[in-house]
Amino acid sequence: GEYTVESSFGHIRDLPKTQIGVDIDNNFEPKYITIKGKGDVTKKLKELAKKAEHVYLASDMDREGEAIAYHLYKVLNLKEELIRIEFNEITQSAIQDAVKKPRALDINKFEAQQARRILDRLTGYKISPLLWETVTGNTSAGRVQSVALKLVCELEDEIKNFVPQKYWEVKGNFEKKLVLNIYKVADEKVTRIMNKD
Repeated sequence: GEYTVESSFGHIRDLPKTQIGVDIDNNFEPKYITIKGKGDVTKKLKELAKKAEHVYLASDMDREGEAIAYHLYKVLNLKEELIRIEFNEITQSAIQDAVKKPRALDINKFEAQQARRILDRLTGYKISPLLWETVTGNTSAGRVQSVALKLVCELEDEIKNFVPQKYWEVKGNFEKKLVLNIYKVADEKVTRIMNKD
């Protein structure tokens, strides 16, 4: 009865869909906008935050959850430091314990998510159009599969370009004074054999 619980229903801000949304010339500065359809949710959360004595952000514990909390913190214009709570079970005791131990936002976790998001955007918006022209219209590129595909292609090229060569290993174990000479390997005259042992 002391708390009002509201959901942001996930992310409320993201990079715009109609443009790259990353200023490459300005230290890769992202341009965030309110996600289409989240205007009413954002407005309601702002109204509730203004009336609240304290606001706690309880999104998931991973980097996506930290990004959701960070964007809410900015959009709701919150000033308090210790606003982030975490729990991994929805029980009375877990939630009460979390409220007793709020923490500051983890900027490193947020920046990890932001870096991933920017890489996704740069890779997708720069490489996908090339794939549409060369492969098919519904193909997309991503920061992980594009690099993995490049590694697979390089290995395939290495396999295709491999030229097999004949070679022999010769070992001798002689009791008498017997000499073994190798004078030709793969139809080429051998002038010197080095013992690698």
